[in-house]
Formats: sequence, structure tokens, C-alpha cells
Amino acid sequence: MRKLFGYGDEISVRPGDTIHFMVSSLGGNPYRADIVRLICGDDSPAGPGFKETVVETAANGDYRGREQPMHDGSYVTVPGGPLFDGITSFTCQAMIWPTTPLKGRQALLGKWCDKARAGFGLYIDEGGAVALRIGDGSGAVETVSAGAAMIGREWYFIAASFDADTKEMRIFQEPLADSPGVGEAAFSQATAKLAGPGPNGAPFLMAAQYVATPGEEPGGTAIGAHYNGKIDSPRLAGRALSRAEMAMLVDGPLPATLESVILGWWDFSRDIPSTRVSDLSANRLHGEIVNLPTRGMRGFNWTGAEQCWRHAPGEYGAIHFHDDDLYDAGWEADFELVIPADMPSGVYCARLIGGDDEERIPFFVRPPADAPTSDAVLLISTATFMAYGNMQWDMNTIFSEPKKGGITVLSPEDVFLQENPGYGLSLYDKHSDQTGVCYASRLRPIFNMRPKTGLWSFNADTHVTDWLETIGQSFDVVTDEDLHREGVAAITPYRVVVTGAHPEYWSTPMWDAMVAYQHRGGRLMYLGGNGFYWRIAYHDRLPGVIELRRAEGGMRYQTTEPGEYYQSFNGELGGLWRRLGAPPNSLVGSGTVATGFDSASYYRRTPESHDPRVSFIFEGVGDDELIGDFGTLLGGAAGVELDGANRKLGTPPHALVVARSENHSQLYFLCPEETPFHHPVMSGAENPRVRADLLFFETAGGGGVFTTGSISWCAALAHEDYDNNVARITTNVLKRFLDPEPL
Repeated sequence: MRKLFGYGDEISVRPGDTIHFMVSSLGGNPYRADIVRLICGDDSPAGPGFKETVVETAANGDYRGREQPMHDGSYVTVPGGPLFDGITSFTCQAMIWPTTPLKGRQALLGKWCDKARAGFGLYIDEGGAVALRIGDGSGAVETVSAGAAMIGREWYFIAASFDADTKEMRIFQEPLADSPGVGEAAFSQATAKLAGPGPNGAPFLMAAQYVATPGEEPGGTAIGAHYNGKIDSPRLAGRALSRAEMAMLVDGPLPATLESVILGWWDFSRDIPSTRVSDLSANRLHGEIVNLPTRGMRGFNWTGAEQCWRHAPGEYGAIHFHDDDLYDAGWEADFELVIPADMPSGVYCARLIGGDDEERIPFFVRPPADAPTSDAVLLISTATFMAYGNMQWDMNTIFSEPKKGGITVLSPEDVFLQENPGYGLSLYDKHSDQTGVCYASRLRPIFNMRPKTGLWSFNADTHVTDWLETIGQSFDVVTDEDLHREGVAAITPYRVVVTGAHPEYWSTPMWDAMVAYQHRGGRLMYLGGNGFYWRIAYHDRLPGVIELRRAEGGMRYQTTEPGEYYQSFNGELGGLWRRLGAPPNSLVGSGTVATGFDSASYYRRTPESHDPRVSFIFEGVGDDELIGDFGTLLGGAAGVELDGANRKLGTPPHALVVARSENHSQLYFLCPEETPFHHPVMSGAENPRVRADLLFFETAGGGGVFTTGSISWCAALAHEDYDNNVARITTNVLKRFLDPEPL
């Protein structure tokens, strides 16, 4: 089992920058840390071999180990204060859409502390009904429940009130739908024996409760009873309201007749791109979201007339909370590294060795600002690494094995995540309430963004670094985050941009930067497949997190609900770049057409490969050679996810398809967007559209694009110690693209 792991607060650094490493050592065992330059992370028997070099830095040394726990689950926190402490009579209410009403006690709204047994809180109880709890701090607790379990994925009006004079406690639970299957409205009341809610030093929370002792700082293990589902229009009043008065607080402006008793009137439809929760009452009890619950979500009053939260914000007043949301693990730093002035640009790891476990935390070093050290730059697909971070789809999806055509083999990392949930999910997973994950962060241990973890994502891209090192080609690195933040300026100094095997996730600034780079005469070597596929968003103020809304179309492992296709971070429509009018074909000449995970095939040269424009590509390659009928990933250079040319989707008219894959298996299928309806001729065994296209075309200013169209291309580079036609073609292109002579 994994016992040693961590993460860094930065992923892309320059000389002089500082990166902090947060480490957890189960059992508190000590460990040795060394900074290493990673050349190749593939330790598979058929691969080129694992390669790393220790770099002497001040951070290298022995460290005392300690366990650092995870604290997942999202909520809203509003700081406590005299106003909350002075509450005697009250009403709290909201519209809720519970998704797991029967999972156990879940907090909705309140200022309650479990250990102090003081305060008040509105809950879903163990029976799935809404309940009110009041404690005076003496140990006495009063509870009243609606008594009827709610139905998941239905909207309810819920409210609770307490009158300090009469000691009357009331609870309301009313479904908005009037269908018989949802049940009837429920109401309960009771007379309390205690005087009222006692002070507890806790904040006012939504979707969770405070469980620490009075005065203890909230956060971490101080928070529990996380809620799954949506909350809309939460309200808090300073007296017991009548049912008619409660109705006045549901929608519309704050009523003037009740303004003096309203303590909190929170409007989730405001500040959607931020972490702020705005209180429109005179008290301005603004809150903050923790662990990124999903915003920009349909509210109880969504009509369907508008699909974008920016156009009808009043209908998007809901936040969806999950008990397994996670943004930042929040660990304390164990050691730091100031990047030395002479550290070359490249791929590095903090290597940790302790007991019988080892860990490598990747980071990427850029050259000094305005001082590139090469004409070639490797674009590191950090957005894709984050999207797949800690993916558990293989283990949690029933059709994983039929799709792959084989038995799922669990790695130690897979086993650890199954036995230790709480380390955050990938964009391919579902939350515990079976809703799709929209956000993915790197501020946590990501067990599959490591060397020695299979030929996917980060580790697969080390085939490119090993190839560059083997041929003696210097290179700098730039990450997706750099490209998003700096735009085309991040890659302008370089004559050639080289991608890894799978640059799938792209934000709008990244896309615009690559378009601008090509218009300026830049050369792009796209060495993968399924690239430039999904549009994502980065958060403007929160580092290290991306958002994806899987709108209509595309290979979707979970589906975004209608009306929730627009990204909360920036209001852009999510989904496929192809569906947004910018197919990958228009950028790199090809777009994803098919996937398969059981085997890989080869390419055969086309008549267009003999065009004088591309003679440089095939120097040293025979006319009849099968290209890439070998490789570490599934045995061939054309496999896993395949891209093909399509003039209708924007492949430039002068693009040359110089080789095309063939002979794919029956487990390769056309992507959903490639076929308007299902039919029996969709697999690689029957359909010629299931193929990868190797292509080239010139761009403005003497630039050019070379595209391989296959994820497994890079894994074929090292065959026969880089003496093969895949490596020869790739090297030929790189040398020509580095030549300043216009293409």
C-alpha cells in the first residue's frame, strides 16, 4: 500500500522561484528527499527504461515524516459574531434538491457545534427527513423532524422556526412538484424544554456542520455532516415567522415589511465565478465557499427559457454541494526548493524514499524570463494531467473491461484510492451522489501523475523527453498554465512547439495563443491523438484548478445536465471545441474519430507522401515500409485514440495526408460525434473512417504543422533504441522545423 505521497504548491517555476512540497508519511516514518531531473518514467519491461538524474540542491536531505489528513466535502462558511450569538428566536429556510437523502445525517443550515451540543441547525436526519436541532450547551438537545423521507433529485421548500417565548419548534418540508410519487407536504411541531440555542463559538455553515470544541478554529476535522445536493435561497430571520411570511422570503426582493428581522438573505446567483457568497441583508453576512461546490447550477425556479446563467442569473441561484468535493488539501509544507539559477529547463521531481515506499512529485522548470535556451519547446499538458488526476473510472464503471477487451489490472495507486477515498476525483469520475465531476485540482496528491504509473498522461509524455535527450536536442518546457496565463508570449520565442501524446484539454486563451503562434510563422509538432478536444476554464483567482462542462456531444464518461453547460469560472459554453465551431482540424489538420484500448496498429504511406513538399519527412524511410508496427503502448504506433483529417471540419485544403493507419480491431469504435446514429458498421474491423492520419501542412509566414493522429505514436519512438521509422520520421520533422528556412 502507498505510505508516502505529497504535492507541490507550484507546478511551473523559473530560476529564483520557490516551490513548497507538502508530504504525508503514513505512520510518521522519516524519508529522504532528493531533486531529480526526469528523463523517462517508463519502467515497463518493453520500454526504454526508467531514467533520472539526481540534482544537488539545498532541499536534498532527510526529513521527519508526519501524517497529513485529507478534508474533503464542500460547504459555505459565514464568520460567527455577536449577531449570531445573540439569536434566541429564529427562522431558517431554503429551497433544497437533495441527491442522497438517505445517506445519514446531513447539515443544511445552522450555527451548531456537535462537541458543545450547542446552537441550532437544520438537517436531513437519518430517516431522510428535514429536522431541526437546538442545544443550550448543557447537554440538553431538542429535535423535531418532518418525519417523512424526501425523494432524491426533487425540489423542496424546507424551513424551521423556534419561538423563545412559547418554546415552539416547527419544521416544514414541502415538495415543489405535485406528482403523487413525490409525497405530501410534511409539518411537525413540538414544545422545547430548554430556553433556546446556546452560544458555541462556531461559524454559521451551509451544507456542513461544525464539530470542534468551542473556540477551536474551523476547518479540517472540525467540519462534518456534509450534504449532497443543491441549496437555493437560504434565509435566516431573527424571529419565528409565520408560514405566509416564509413564503415572502422565497423569491423576489427582500420584503420591506420583514427587513428589520432578516438576519441573512444569501443570493447564490451573484458572484458565481468567485468563492464569495453574498448576503443582501443589511447585516452583510457574506460567506465563502470551501472546496469548490459546483456553481452556475439550475435553481428551483429554472424555466428552461435560458441555458446560460449569465443571461438569467435569477434562475441559477443554486449551489450543488458534494461530500467528496476537494480543491486544496491544505497541508503544511515540509520542505521547499528555491530553483537554482543554473537549473536547466526540463521535467523534474522531488523524489521521496522512506520505509518501503517511494514517491515522485513532478514539477517543471522554465528558463529565466526572456532568456530561452533552445529553439524548441515542449508544451507540457498539465491541464490533461489534472483532468485525469486520480481517475477511478476503470474501477467504478461496469463496462470498463468490455471497452478495453481485457481484465482490469489494479496498480498499488488504484488499490490505495479504493481503500482511502478523499484524495479528490478526476473529470472522468462521478461524485458519491452520481453527479458528474466538474472541477479538478492539482493541489493534492495525484497518484497517476507520476513516473512508473503506466503509459498514460504524464508518464506517457516522458517518451518525448527521452527521445529529445537521446538525439541530443536541447529543449525548454512550458506548461498549459503558462500558456493560459501568458498567451502567445509564452511560446513566441520558440521556432518549434512540440506536444506530448495527449494534449486533450484546452482553455480559450490557450487556443487563441496557438492560433496566433501559427499566424506568426511558428511550427507545431502535434505528436499525439485526441488533442484540442474539450474546452476548459481556469479560475482567475484560485491557482491550480480547471473546470469542464461536458455539454452535448463527445466521449462522455458522465453527462452534464441540460441548462448547466456554461462554465461557472468564466461563463463560457463548455463542451467540445468541435461543437463550438472550432474543430481541432482547423488548428492541427485532424480531429478525433475513434478510440480503442485493446491493441494498436501501424501506418501505411499514401501517394501524397511522395509530394516534394514532404520529402524531408521520409528521408531514410522506404516506400513500402509499415510505419510503426511496433511500440510499447499496445504494440503499435497507431492506437488508443485516433485523429483523422476531414475537410468539412476545417482540415486545410493543402494539407497532405502522408500516411494512414489500417487494420484496427473490432474494439475500436467511431466517436459519438462522428456518427449521427448507431449502426452495425462502426468498428475498426469494418469502417475505414477508423484510422489515424499522419499529415502535414504549411501555415502563414513559413510555418507548418505536423500531426501524428495517435496517442501511441510517442511510445513507439524508443523501439530498437530509437533506430526505427517512427523515430526517424519524427526527428526528420524536428530538424526541418528547426531550420529557419520557410516551409
